[in-house]
Amino acid sequence: MSIETLKASLPDYAKDLKLNLGSLASEPSLTAQQRAGTFVVAALASRNATVTAALVGEFGPQLSADALAAAKAAASVMGMNNVYYRFTHLVGGSYAQMPAKLRMNVMAKPGVDKLDFELWSLAVSAVNGCGMCMESHEKVVRAGGLTAEQVQAAVRIAAVVHAVAATLDGEAAVAA
Repeated sequence: MSIETLKASLPDYAKDLKLNLGSLASEPSLTAQQRAGTFVVAALASRNATVTAALVGEFGPQLSADALAAAKAAASVMGMNNVYYRFTHLVGGSYAQMPAKLRMNVMAKPGVDKLDFELWSLAVSAVNGCGMCMESHEKVVRAGGLTAEQVQAAVRIAAVVHAVAATLDGEAAVAA
């Protein structure tokens, strides 16, 4: 499955999503690896099989094997971290001072440029709505030299991919 097939599967009322998918697929502010990895992590975080198959099929081949594995690892570890750190942030109290006691070794040695991994972690955090994680990863990528435009581009990709997944999920529910 490809991005064109995915766009064709969207209903007419989601024309803006189709247009945004097309333009973001060639977003110039990100490197090819950053862009492809962001699409992959956002698809995985969307938890929609159709979206994941289409976007990993489209963008996975644009990544080295190590970069694809790192993107998958970012989606995986952030799926865990976003729940945990969103809890500590929202509940407050002493939880934020307690050791997380969760393994996240991949964050220290992701197998790709650390800045790209952090950008992908930010995109997953945006999809999952973890404010604490978004703030943390945004600070790291900005300190590492990424521009506000690059951060915005990654979050725009995450937002559109998530919206495509939600639209397809909604259509499937109505059809059932």
